[in-house]
Amino acid sequence: MLEKKGYAVQCAQNGREAVESAADGKFDLILMDIQMPEMDGLEATRRIRNLKGPISKVPIIALTAHAMKGDRERFMKAGMDEYLTKPVEFPELLGLLTRLGGG
Repeated sequence: MLEKKGYAVQCAQNGREAVESAADGKFDLILMDIQMPEMDGLEATRRIRNLKGPISKVPIIALTAHAMKGDRERFMKAGMDEYLTKPVEFPELLGLLTRLGGG
């Protein structure tokens, strides 16, 4: 759906790949799943925030099935800028992309 709207998309299979891609690439925004193999999205976000250079400041949006009280605070504490709960509503995602500078 994002590619149909003109966005370039790069996928990672797990949290470790997400950190490696962030370190090697240039991104305007990162969509981070919370539950991933090898390294969860919280740890991947912490590691991206500790990278050198502009990538450490790129907006990160959490994608999660978690909608419990306190989850938003936990995600923000890990360094995420915003979060969306699954199933993601595409208009809401597009609005966040625009607001956070990725669209």
